Amino acid sequence: MENVENLILEHLKRFQAGQDRIEHKLDEVIARVGHIELGLAGVRRDLAHADEGSASTGVRVDRLAERIERIERRLEIEG
Repeated sequence: MENVENLILEHLKRFQAGQDRIEHKLDEVIARVGHIELGLAGVRRDLAHADEGSASTGVRVDRLAERIERIERRLEIEG
């Protein structure tokens, strides 16, 4: 009976050690996913800034086009 108990305890210790390794790896994976999420948020922020810059450039181009059209009308130039 004692041998059976010892055998069960050994198996339980191995299971516990395996579970400890799994929990450690899970903690690592959670940390890595967190870093990926932070990186993705940074990429999204950079894309938003790029879109903002592009929109700003578009507005400036539109204003310049309007000014050129007014100048052409004043000078009676066909565009």
